[in-house]
Amino acid sequence: MEYQKQEDTLQNSCVAIIPARGGSKRIPKKNIKLFHGKPLIAYSIEVAIKSKLFSKVIVSTDDEEIAKISRSYGADVPFLRPKELSDDFTGTGAVVNHALEYLKSVGENYDFVCTIYATAPFLDEKYLIEGFLKLKDSSAKNAFSCTSMPFPIQRTFKITQNERCEMFWPENFSKRSQDLEEAYQDAGQFYWTNLNIKSDEIIFGKDSIPIILPRFLVQDIDTLEDWQRAEIMYEVLKKYKIQNTK
Repeated sequence: MEYQKQEDTLQNSCVAIIPARGGSKRIPKKNIKLFHGKPLIAYSIEVAIKSKLFSKVIVSTDDEEIAKISRSYGADVPFLRPKELSDDFTGTGAVVNHALEYLKSVGENYDFVCTIYATAPFLDEKYLIEGFLKLKDSSAKNAFSCTSMPFPIQRTFKITQNERCEMFWPENFSKRSQDLEEAYQDAGQFYWTNLNIKSDEIIFGKDSIPIILPRFLVQDIDTLEDWQRAEIMYEVLKKYKIQNTK
């Protein structure tokens, strides 16, 4: 396989960065909360390492406990993120740029960075590798995980102030679902970037390659309800895999 032949070269040009701050409010200590017996962040670290794409898997955190757990699963934590980059308003881009600047300051330069979320227990190395291979052979700036919407967005509606319904696009009410263009959403797992290509486009734009995941591998984990749903999904997938290996 081409990927295996180029493995050593790829590792020298790729770094993974996993942002994981300690101040989660809706789910306290979310990034290290046990998910089916392991800290949630461990899933992202282990898959990144298993993919053999990266010379380093770095966790950017402001929290000593997250740092300790991340190191125990094989990640590098070469610094603690400063407070000004650890509040509720700091975007992922600023956190990744800080990590890249640190790496440059110690003489490490990379061609590709992959931002991996700490809350991605369904992350699969297959799609990480697909994203990298498609990006490196293209003129695109980014490649990121996405999935299809489960229902046509053209037939969605809102609830008004007087608790009635109002369609966003009433002209689509009578149209069949199969006649409407399919829409996609960010899967919130990984985001590859070619650091040698300049672009002012937003990530959901013409300079990005979508890596389409099946919907059963996608679940945001922002609330306790999300967490419970993810645990159920994980258990079902685990049983399915066991049944199909017998």
